[in-house]
Amino acid sequence: MRVRPKEYQVNDTAVRILVPSGMLGAGFPPHTIERGIALGADAIAVDGGSTDSGPYYLGSATPKTARAQVEHDLRILLRAAADARIPLIVGSCGTSGTDAGVDWVADITRGVLAAEGLELTVATIYSEQRASSLVADLRAGAVHALPPAGALEAATLESCTHIVAMMGHEPIEAALRGGADVVLAGRATDTAVAAAVPLMRGMPAGPSWHAAKIVECGGQCTTDPRAGGVLATIDHGGFTIEPLDPATACTPTSVAAHMLYETADPFRMREPAGTIDVTEATYRALDDRVVRVEGSRFEPAPQYTVKLEGARISGYETMSFTAIRDPHIVANIEDWAALLHRILGEWVSRTLRLEPDEYAVDIRLYGHNAVLQDRDPATVPAREVGVMLLVHAGDQATATAIAKVANPLMLHLPTADMDYLPSTAFPFSPAETERGAAYEFVLNHVVDTDDPTAPFRTEYRKATADV
Repeated sequence: MRVRPKEYQVNDTAVRILVPSGMLGAGFPPHTIERGIALGADAIAVDGGSTDSGPYYLGSATPKTARAQVEHDLRILLRAAADARIPLIVGSCGTSGTDAGVDWVADITRGVLAAEGLELTVATIYSEQRASSLVADLRAGAVHALPPAGALEAATLESCTHIVAMMGHEPIEAALRGGADVVLAGRATDTAVAAAVPLMRGMPAGPSWHAAKIVECGGQCTTDPRAGGVLATIDHGGFTIEPLDPATACTPTSVAAHMLYETADPFRMREPAGTIDVTEATYRALDDRVVRVEGSRFEPAPQYTVKLEGARISGYETMSFTAIRDPHIVANIEDWAALLHRILGEWVSRTLRLEPDEYAVDIRLYGHNAVLQDRDPATVPAREVGVMLLVHAGDQATATAIAKVANPLMLHLPTADMDYLPSTAFPFSPAETERGAAYEFVLNHVVDTDDPTAPFRTEYRKATADV
């Protein structure tokens, strides 16, 4: 549909961005949104997902949040944005930013707008990429690996179930200028969501990007991350960060520390258009809860690049879990696990006639080195140990068959020096749980583009009360 473009004033004195939480659906105290609006917020920005929870959500194009969670947060945010006549921006919709994820959030949004009687223009920005187009880019030399990834092959692109490109602020700005009241974006950098409006309204790039990085996770840059979001005020000399809960504070340490979060370098961080440089940034407390930051810079890159994320099916998994309290087995749990692995391999070879390279078995000892394993060895004996067996194979039936072969071993396997059969405890019946397709990330690459909006597609829809 065609909508009337909007004019935005540039060279404003300051622009205020309200970030309610680190992720849409995570929840926030409603009173913090009211306070942010009262403080003069010019936009509401919130991230809708990430790759933190692994490749499944991208590979399967499904959200990690429940629909009711997202609807709850959107109802509060859409009402606040409509009443204040300010835009609402959501990035990485549906967790991974797939087209299905954008449509899922858009459908929830339409329902909320109809129920609340709100008339707003919604822009959906799609970030999924066609493998065939990326293969052409690859052959033209426009796709480059990021460390530690190696050279990319066309077959890897073609094997992905879903590929998304991570947009910068430009497609979001274009949607706002195009008339959107609500922007629902596919995969986007966490910072682009909060930086778009300040940059669009003439704020300098250094403070805009640095502030966006600090507030990307809402209250995580405060002394109480559970208390709600923050308000970033960006001006021509720097920015300030203020918690939306009056009982919570920002300190120079809590604000500066967020540059350590998810970054390889605490002073420099790459965006599609360039690099945030906070080497010379200063952090100063204005009072007991507000922090002022100055000295942030942004270095434009000679080539604009967009990061690609892709996932593919790596196989199928079946899981089994048992709990051990036998003191002798627990005292010798590593030997017991090695024995389980060896005997299971022998039984699988004899009964299923599978070679070791046709499947994989992962045995995790919870309560004894399951998380960090040899990086942090156990130094005291455990009272009980939970044993997770995860079987990975080329098809579901094979994975489940291997787990079934392991069943009697996980229930009654003695250590080599025991003269009786112990009994362990399966928490479920059946003991085997089919996890379905397993996915793996296979892209850690960027693609060159001369137009930051070209890889993305934007659609507009005017929502009315009778939708």
